[in-house]
Amino acid sequence: MDIINEKDHIRNKLIVIAGTNASGKSGLGIELAQKYGAEIVSADSRQVFKGLNLGSGKVTPEEMKGVPHFLLDVAEPGDFFSLKDFQRLAFEAIDDIISRNKLPFLVGGTGLYVNAVVDGYNLTEAPVNELLRKKVEALSREELIELLTEKLKELPSGLDLNNKRRLERAAEKVLMNKPLNLESIKRYDTLVLGVTWERQKLYKRIEERLNKRLEEGMIEEVEGLIESGVSDDFLYRLGLEYRYILLYLRGKFNSKEEFRDKLFMEIRHLAKEQMTWFRKRKDILWIDMEKDPIKEASELLERFITDQLVTESEVNK
Repeated sequence: MDIINEKDHIRNKLIVIAGTNASGKSGLGIELAQKYGAEIVSADSRQVFKGLNLGSGKVTPEEMKGVPHFLLDVAEPGDFFSLKDFQRLAFEAIDDIISRNKLPFLVGGTGLYVNAVVDGYNLTEAPVNELLRKKVEALSREELIELLTEKLKELPSGLDLNNKRRLERAAEKVLMNKPLNLESIKRYDTLVLGVTWERQKLYKRIEERLNKRLEEGMIEEVEGLIESGVSDDFLYRLGLEYRYILLYLRGKFNSKEEFRDKLFMEIRHLAKEQMTWFRKRKDILWIDMEKDPIKEASELLERFITDQLVTESEVNK
């Protein structure tokens, strides 16, 4: 569309499409990107790693439909990849897209990654103290929360209390007397779209997607990662699919069916937590995926590009 090609209209504008597992956010992002000649930056904490394809739900080259994607396969399995690493690379990619008079999309389900870019977190990196890191990693999630609460008195609103790795990095900084977050500075004018389904329909999509990925070789993917030298510790920290497949391969389940059913229930629970996380953002405009999401999202996007105010109450009336 002509409005997308006018440089003054897209300068410093960013479209975000966020949602839970199996919500269809990637597909919606690709369809809209095709329509508007946009390019996509992935906001997924696992898709940054090479070789983590089925387990992370990474889009295939065929599924991309020619739309350029950034921040996929930018780190080796086993590497430490911080929130600051992601933010730096995301800013670089978004700025590059804008410099070429293209519209940038940020698409993903890792809430902290989305917030770091949209809100412009002012992040600091503490130097690695290996002895301290080992001590911190030995603590449970509950112990880490207790430590941070004792030291800080009030936990930062952007800290994901369900993400043990983030809690560990926060504890490292606190124990080294480093600031967690300085004042955030927004870098872009942002439209944040959220994709949603009725709960039971979302659960059905989650189950169908899990079965499909298992049939396509998700277990074999993890076996290959182990054979290539990726550690159990790294796989365990990657999240549900990799954690449960690792436990299955290590004989922690009585049967493949027990493993699959337990993983399905945990992914359902994670989707519920993801929705709770995203609903904390009051600027998200929710798209009904059961109606005409392309039409609805396009109308919002075009109004945003032409600087017409869109309110949450107007969308969700």
